[in-house]
Amino acid sequence: MMDAEKRDFDSEAATWDEEPTRVRLANDVAEAILGQITLTPDMDVLDFGCGTGLVTLRLQPAVRSITGVDSSQGMIDVLKAKISRLQLPNVKAIKIDPDKGDFPVGAYHLVLSSMTLHHVKKIEPLLQHLYGLIVPTGYISIADLDPEDGRFHDNNKGIFHFGFDRGELRRTLTESGFSDIRDTTASEVVKPQPEGEMKRFTIFLMTGRRM
Repeated sequence: MMDAEKRDFDSEAATWDEEPTRVRLANDVAEAILGQITLTPDMDVLDFGCGTGLVTLRLQPAVRSITGVDSSQGMIDVLKAKISRLQLPNVKAIKIDPDKGDFPVGAYHLVLSSMTLHHVKKIEPLLQHLYGLIVPTGYISIADLDPEDGRFHDNNKGIFHFGFDRGELRRTLTESGFSDIRDTTASEVVKPQPEGEMKRFTIFLMTGRRM
């Protein structure tokens, strides 16, 4: 969601959570993160490309603070409304514009990104920036698509990568300074195709540490 000018996420934000598959995927990713990383009440977390905060709010009870950032003002507005309604003092929602050099700041014990990386044109500079936000021994956690043929999205506007090869992403994370890199399959999504068949897509979770 970080290249929002290439897709109008603002107009989709109000109804974003009405898609059951999307909500289930976010829950699966959150559960996978909780299964790989022990979250504690002294941890500060950053959710990069948070959207409406589906993953953000699933992790919120386990940590000291969690900040969601996104380039879509509409998505941030929806998350802010949730924060207000649920009265969550440990959650922040901030709009950023990476294309203009506006990146998040701070120091975090975990930086996560769920289904956002395929919207980012240049992966390496982003990972290097995120590395700088993570405290020593802190974690990065990325959930995204395994390689697919471009049929996951109904419209590929704003999509720069049709999934990621896990081995290649592992090497990129290593080159960015991360170690102890692990991956697991976090979720599967089955979608109907124009030809009438159902197609299965897998979503991985890859974690690493800044040592």
